[in-house]
Amino acid sequence: MGRIIAIDYGRKRTGLAVTDPLQMIANGLTTVPSGEVVHYLVNYVAKEAVDLFVVGLPKQMNNEPSENMKYVEAFVAHLKRAIPSIPIQYYDERFTSVMAHQAMLSGGLKKKKRQEKGLVDEISAVIILQAYLESKKYQYNV
Repeated sequence: MGRIIAIDYGRKRTGLAVTDPLQMIANGLTTVPSGEVVHYLVNYVAKEAVDLFVVGLPKQMNNEPSENMKYVEAFVAHLKRAIPSIPIQYYDERFTSVMAHQAMLSGGLKKKKRQEKGLVDEISAVIILQAYLESKKYQYNV
């Protein structure tokens, strides 16, 4: 069984999270400049078995795509060309940045550390991945 990688794609930075090989636990992987993320993922999948990419789906509160959607779609098209063997699924990313900030506050991170935008992106990817894993668990238990 391979890992699942969650991708919180942004115009400047992209947060990445990954599961353990049993696909049970989501962990932060890193934050990468968005222009380098496909190259990073190509190198990662050369070393580790990956079954799926889960990409954060940017939506507004009214369920319409956000302005970032065109960038996410362009990124996904590039990723599909670079790594066609690994499927890609979208997962709703609404509120992940807010939840990431709350998690950092709850975790007792100092203000300077909480202001690191890359850390917020990585934690957002973890939240996306954990929510995805939870949704799959409930599908199997129904």
